[in-house]
Amino acid sequence: MTRSLHSLPRRTLIALLLSAALAPMAHAQDWIKTGSNLSNQRIRLGAAEFRPLGQDPALQGFKLTFDATLFNDLTNAGIFDMISRSLSPSGTPGSPQEINLGQWAAEPANASMVAFGSLAAVSGKLTIAGWVYDAKNPGSPQVLGKQYSDNATDDNARQLAHRFADDIIARLGGGINGIAETKIYFVSSRTGTKEIWAMDYDGQNEHQVTKLGSVSLSPRISPDNSRLAFSSIGRDGWAIRMYSLDLNRLVAFPAGIAGGANLSPAWSGDGTKLAFSSARSGESEIWVCDANGGNLRKLTAFRNNSSPTWNPRTNNQIAWVSGRTGEPQIYIMDSDGGGIQRMTDGGYAVSPSWSPNGQFLAFSWNRKYGPGAPGGQDIYVFEIASMKWLQLTHDSGSNDFPSWSPDGRHLVFERSIGGHSEIWTMLADGTEQHQLTHNGRNFMPNWSWK
Repeated sequence: MTRSLHSLPRRTLIALLLSAALAPMAHAQDWIKTGSNLSNQRIRLGAAEFRPLGQDPALQGFKLTFDATLFNDLTNAGIFDMISRSLSPSGTPGSPQEINLGQWAAEPANASMVAFGSLAAVSGKLTIAGWVYDAKNPGSPQVLGKQYSDNATDDNARQLAHRFADDIIARLGGGINGIAETKIYFVSSRTGTKEIWAMDYDGQNEHQVTKLGSVSLSPRISPDNSRLAFSSIGRDGWAIRMYSLDLNRLVAFPAGIAGGANLSPAWSGDGTKLAFSSARSGESEIWVCDANGGNLRKLTAFRNNSSPTWNPRTNNQIAWVSGRTGEPQIYIMDSDGGGIQRMTDGGYAVSPSWSPNGQFLAFSWNRKYGPGAPGGQDIYVFEIASMKWLQLTHDSGSNDFPSWSPDGRHLVFERSIGGHSEIWTMLADGTEQHQLTHNGRNFMPNWSWK
């Protein structure tokens, strides 16, 4: 017999309505997870504290740094269910002979995999020996065995932990490289002027890159991590500048300085071309040139065009922002300027970023933009083939300038609350949002390619 909704108990009715409301969101997050290499079935992973070997007085500090960094990197990966320290078996197994897999496989740890090892400091060298064992396969447990060495410093203890974490993530995460050794470039005004800064993916090791004493915006790191393109204002107005990270100085980029405002540079995935917006022809249009500034050509022929981003998988499409119909919207065109498609259907859409696999666009969108409208600026992800979108941020200030991590599992973005801007990160489905910067005002992040 069929029962009407009105005849159901109130608690049952509320549960049904909540399930119906959440079902589309859960389904949407499923296609984001699939396309961004996230998984609903995370690997349950334990990370034992590493055993210190030797009498170097600095070794205990290196151990604390290494253990904390490794655990944090694996937690941030987005593919593991990390076993908390409180549930882990006691002890510090430093070698395969010392690991008790039965303890890790049993409750309460219930680990599928275990990372463990040792660290030693001898004659100024820090050496790490690390393993990953399958706790459910005691007959043939080894999944990974690695050794790393570098000068014995606290920073190198962090870097060696990043390297081991990335090797674990690549081995257990389907061969996709981890992001623990990647960098994030951003704008900060903490010195009094807006300069380009850099930090590790987890917010550590913040350091200033440019010292121009002007206003610099929109940093974009080249695919080989050797050059940084950005826009900066000087005697000739807004120009695209090129900074060599190998030489630690500005290098010539003639295409970026000729007349009109030159803004928002973007590298092609193969590093051979740069797109940017320029008003040198009178209106703000999208231009493209070779990486050395040669072979300059204009792609658009309408007003108010900005913020290009290349499809890094194919290098034959560019997404950008255009105000040709009024408020800014996201468009896609072929790299020769043809095949134009409008992607957003209204509101105020800006700051597109193309995912590494070419499947998604992340962007900032106020869908209810207008006088008296209650809308907010939030980060969305748009699947290009299906034209489906998912809102990732909700009711948390103004969110802008998303940028993909090279593994496609994470996004970094700018969040402004009460006029104060900081850099945040999250998984590609909008979960696990974390603030990275806490000093000064910080804007416009860009994740390195590797």
